[in-house]
Amino acid sequence: MLKRLITCLIVLFAAGLAHAQPKAGVEYRELSPAQPTDAAGKIEVIEFFWYGCPHCFNFEPVIEPWTKKLPKDVQFRRVPAIFNDEWAQGARAYYTLEAIGEGVRLHKPLFDAVHQDTRLKIANEAALTEWLGKQGVDTKKFAAAYRSFSVEGKVKRAGQLTQAYKIEGVPAMAVNGKYVVITDNIKSFEQMLAVADYLVDQTRMKSGKAAPKK
Repeated sequence: MLKRLITCLIVLFAAGLAHAQPKAGVEYRELSPAQPTDAAGKIEVIEFFWYGCPHCFNFEPVIEPWTKKLPKDVQFRRVPAIFNDEWAQGARAYYTLEAIGEGVRLHKPLFDAVHQDTRLKIANEAALTEWLGKQGVDTKKFAAAYRSFSVEGKVKRAGQLTQAYKIEGVPAMAVNGKYVVITDNIKSFEQMLAVADYLVDQTRMKSGKAAPKK
């Protein structure tokens, strides 16, 4: 009797795990066609975001520690989504800071400035430049990079990726050019990251590779 009860519990537990497994068309969708990635030999994870998005702002303290624990075979990058000129200005600010080596240091402070501290209008170049000066940034260097050919190309590419991945809102996550998390059915940021983890595992499994040792 006890043995039968244990067997039933194991079956129910397994069924529960199966039910919890993300499903195509529910928690994620497959891209067609799949997109090329920039992470040669690694599994690429992209976060599409916008500095003006309050959800992206609230997602930041959740995703940041997650990125630091990613396996060695996973490469994470952010792509500023672009739907209009205002969003394009946010992308330009992101890539300019990246170009002058200030992207990592000022990513979170810029989010804070937009949503908490000064309510900075990131599309206002003069206001943005003034704020950057207060953060110790060489504003002449920033101005030179702001409309540089390389930054212009990255902004254009970000717009192309937003369309290619069929992004409709942010934050959004894509895995290895093949999958995009469907946020309509996601109840928390933690669930969003769990689906991304699952898609990373699926990508690794389909490639026949083992998970790297920690």
